[in-house]
Amino acid sequence: MSQVVTGTMVRVENVHKSYGQGAAAVHALRGVSFEVPRGELVALKGRSGSGKTTLLNIVGGLDVPDEGRVSVDGLDLSELGEDGLLALRRDRVGFVFQSFGLIPILTAAENVGVPMRLRRAEVREREERVELLLALVGLADHAAQRPGELSGGQQQRVAIARALANSPALLVADEPTGQLDAETGHAVMELLRAVVDSEQVTALVATHDATLLDLADRVLELGDGEIVEH
Repeated sequence: MSQVVTGTMVRVENVHKSYGQGAAAVHALRGVSFEVPRGELVALKGRSGSGKTTLLNIVGGLDVPDEGRVSVDGLDLSELGEDGLLALRRDRVGFVFQSFGLIPILTAAENVGVPMRLRRAEVREREERVELLLALVGLADHAAQRPGELSGGQQQRVAIARALANSPALLVADEPTGQLDAETGHAVMELLRAVVDSEQVTALVATHDATLLDLADRVLELGDGEIVEH
């Protein structure tokens, strides 16, 4: 029986973010506040330009807000220096992007193992974790293939496995099915749902895909940089 995970994984409080200055400034986020409970898959929907990517980048420690506070896994990101943010991204947050981001010259197994190499994990630990993750995403038989030898859906599955390599507390995914056909995208969304349940990871996923909205524990909608209340 799996352990019940409780508490808050992500807390976003009154976050503002603008780009540019004066009349030309673009207000990407305007006072966004929400929480993501541990162990939930939360979908973030909204039109292009609504601020989804900016919000994910701030939650993942890739960008900083102009105002407001963000905490992830009990850590206040505003109190972390550059080294602290680097450690957060390496150890606590896994990223999945629309554009896969795999290294072409490495095999699927080597791509998945990259984050563990960065934290200098022991070879045996790395190999066992890579084998487990490739099996989890249904690619145990494709470990030796390079990205160019894999389909788009298979590449995204490798990217998800890589994001899970260091057993992150939070998975941040930005339009993970954006480059996939509907059937493949549906399979990837079901995989994300299964990963949240089996790995006890929390996920915040920006998507236009109605499939994930149905699979999510909760859906947040962004409109013009604000949370839309329903």
